[in-house]
Amino acid sequence: MLYYSRLRMLGVVGICLISALLCLPNFMKSPSSSLPWHQVHLGLDLRGGSYLLLQLDTKTLQHDRLQSLEGEIRQGLLSAHLGYRLIQRDDATASVLLTPRSESEKESDRKVLEELTPSIPGELAINEKDGRFVISLTPESIRARAREAVSRSIEIVRRRIDSTGAIDPSIAREGEDRIVLELPGISDPQRIKTLLGTTARMTFHLVSPDPLHAGPGTTMLPLPEGRGEIAVEDRVDVDGANLTDAAATMNEGQWVVELKFDNKGADDFARITTENVGKPFAIVLDGHILTSPVINGPITAGRGIITGRFTARSASDLALLLRAGALPAPLAVVEQRSIGPSLGAASIHAGVVSLAAGFVLVVLFMLLFYGRFGLYADIALFANLVMILAILSLFGATLTLPGMAGILLTLGMAVDANILINERIREEVRNGRKPLQALQAGFQRATGTIIDSNATAFLAHVMLFVFGTGPVRNFALTITIGIVTTLFTTLVLSRMLIVRWYAHKRPQELPV
Repeated sequence: MLYYSRLRMLGVVGICLISALLCLPNFMKSPSSSLPWHQVHLGLDLRGGSYLLLQLDTKTLQHDRLQSLEGEIRQGLLSAHLGYRLIQRDDATASVLLTPRSESEKESDRKVLEELTPSIPGELAINEKDGRFVISLTPESIRARAREAVSRSIEIVRRRIDSTGAIDPSIAREGEDRIVLELPGISDPQRIKTLLGTTARMTFHLVSPDPLHAGPGTTMLPLPEGRGEIAVEDRVDVDGANLTDAAATMNEGQWVVELKFDNKGADDFARITTENVGKPFAIVLDGHILTSPVINGPITAGRGIITGRFTARSASDLALLLRAGALPAPLAVVEQRSIGPSLGAASIHAGVVSLAAGFVLVVLFMLLFYGRFGLYADIALFANLVMILAILSLFGATLTLPGMAGILLTLGMAVDANILINERIREEVRNGRKPLQALQAGFQRATGTIIDSNATAFLAHVMLFVFGTGPVRNFALTITIGIVTTLFTTLVLSRMLIVRWYAHKRPQELPV
């Protein structure tokens, strides 16, 4: 058990040297841009940056659903050759009110309403009041839709933020309808706020035959550059959700956004442009008309372009938004905090001082109580710290103050393992065993205890990392990595140092 082959020793030394090389990028600049230079990123509390608390506009979410429900009811009645006197939305009660054309059609109207397909099970409640049908969204479905919208928004926000090049942002849900966004290193998040404040829901509509007046099934929408309003049909002819790609390109000397649709979008685009040659076609983004070109001919390739007075930046941002997808509802910034670099520097200084002080005290303790074996434990402890930083650097992880606390706690746990081994060796010496037998028995009996205690701690912190958020995850991450490196440095590296010393000196007594 105490025998180390030359190959095994070379492997241990090689791992230590590789770890030291992986740590170097954190302390010096890259000598060449071609070299892989992985560093540990500093979190918001260390580097400074911006904190944004976003809230989903659930009222808009509910309004959009009622609008689509109104269209479904109108289309269902027309398909069944039934008329109506009035259909109107009531946002206050989250319902659509339907006034039948006559008493004789009431039962037929009810059948049409009962055949509506809810997007969420149990979404619709149909009642009759004062001669009208009241089709309401149930409170459970409204809450379920809000939860689903927040989950979708988190993924879309993540795609939009990643496209800007922000380093390791933190995005997490808070409550039922809020999202917490932390952006390390970004002190002026105005562009981020602009990107997140844009819903980016793009739809394509035919313009009403009477564009200056809104009738049933049409809505007045503003033209670009304040050129007035025109009426467009509420029915969505082509949905931007069917976009597969968007890119900013140059076309005839001006910036445009080129669109590419999936199979369904291409089919819808081809059908609409084939059936409506010569008619104006409005491209609508978040309730504003971007452009309303006339359809000159069928477009069957599944591609199109958006023209406008774009700059390179605005075209790129619009393409980014369309690629990332549309938010289900607008996000509003309800809280914003900026952490300056001075606070980050102070946090780094405080963290480094605490880490250094703890490390020095542990080193002195081990030297005073265990002599030479304490020195070997200190060497293993330093190697442990280097390996933790090496692994964090290799994966480009983010380090926060809780993460630094996790590293310090890991060093304390590593010392515990060395103390267990040294105390077991002392006990074997007191029991009269010879040096080699005491070493062998001490390591053998302490190893099981060390593995068991670290295995339970490892599983606990893995669960903490999986189910935790923000600082908790960073704390769990550093400890989880530290447990792995602790087992290596304690059971392999420190043992190798002691074995090599014993093989060289062959002492009659152990200095423990």
